[in-house]
Amino acid sequence: MLPPPLVRLPALVAPAPDLTPAEAARTARQTRLPQLGETGQRRLAAARVCILGAGGLGSPAMLYLAAAGVGTIGIIDSDVVEASNLQRQIVHSLADVGRPKVTSAAEQIRQVAPDVVVIEHHVRLTQDNAAELFSGYDLVVDGTDNFITRYLANDVCAELGMPLVWAAVLQFSAQISVFWAHPPASSGARGVQLRDLFPTPPEPGEVPSCADAGVLGAMCGQVGSLMATEAVKLITGIGSVLLGRVLLIDALAATQTEIPLRPRAAATPRHSATAVNAETADPLPLDALPLTSPAPVAARAERPPMSVADLASLIESDPEAVVVLDVREPSEHAESAIPGALLVPLGEILRDPRGAGVPTGVPLVVHCHRGSRAIRAAAVLQSAGYDDVTLLDGGIVAWDAAFPPASPDPLGVTQ
Repeated sequence: MLPPPLVRLPALVAPAPDLTPAEAARTARQTRLPQLGETGQRRLAAARVCILGAGGLGSPAMLYLAAAGVGTIGIIDSDVVEASNLQRQIVHSLADVGRPKVTSAAEQIRQVAPDVVVIEHHVRLTQDNAAELFSGYDLVVDGTDNFITRYLANDVCAELGMPLVWAAVLQFSAQISVFWAHPPASSGARGVQLRDLFPTPPEPGEVPSCADAGVLGAMCGQVGSLMATEAVKLITGIGSVLLGRVLLIDALAATQTEIPLRPRAAATPRHSATAVNAETADPLPLDALPLTSPAPVAARAERPPMSVADLASLIESDPEAVVVLDVREPSEHAESAIPGALLVPLGEILRDPRGAGVPTGVPLVVHCHRGSRAIRAAAVLQSAGYDDVTLLDGGIVAWDAAFPPASPDPLGVTQ
């Protein structure tokens, strides 16, 4: 295979008239780079960058872009900071737990670069607001963690003619690229987008999230920094960007490889807003997209999920009436578990559903962290002949919200 071609693009942003003395002093070491110079630094000062997601990838990307001198940074995120975020989302601290991520991130950015204008968008990106939100920026850096938002961001950027810096991480692996459906004709570059790499979103439960499978925090910093570098190159017109190339990182093996990305012959239909998790009506969980399509999940009979309140009542009235099946990993189960739950990790069920130790002839209520692994486990178990399988609505997250692990649970069993 021939190596992917290197793509050089003209500068995306016209330079600002001048830098403030404070900003010139703060960015002096960068301005000395001959490829960048004062003109490049003034382009950064005039740039408006939208960071989609203030999480593991957005955190380092926004900090380095602010430090680089980007004049305006918009942050779109509807979540609040959780303690489990802090292992990789370095823009937040323990003191920020419970606060909106956009607020926490904006305060930290201003500490790094006081001249930067930070715009907080404490909203979820939707089909109704995406075009309006993006239209005020020069480019979008996508650090989101769900399929719906990723495909929506891609489609709207394609329609608006905007470049999109994209990445995905899971466990020790990462993928980074630049999508631009209509790059400047003068560059000779062919336009590519997310749908040229992955035409359609996967089905619920096919791809685990970082909450399910884990992720190395330091690698998020590595990937977020690369995203910031691609944004700087797009803004200033220096170097060769990852348009038409996908960079693959294996942090465990310390290797980096590239694959070429070319436009598909036929356009792929736009993503539909109805493609959401059928169990929760929420966007599908994601921190990464697979390079190859996963094996399809077997169809399962429609059955409404069980609420944590109904499960608690059922266990309290007759503990033997149901088997609560926890398909998370042992370390997760040790942190918090439903009293009496049977732990059988998803991997064991996928390898041998009949030989994994799941009892037969009793009703099963399956749960994981939020739901994606449970969906797949339930489908596999039903395919193997288990008839009475129900999902726990919201997983252990919903259970812990109703019955915090640190306090005695209503069933009288210490967790």
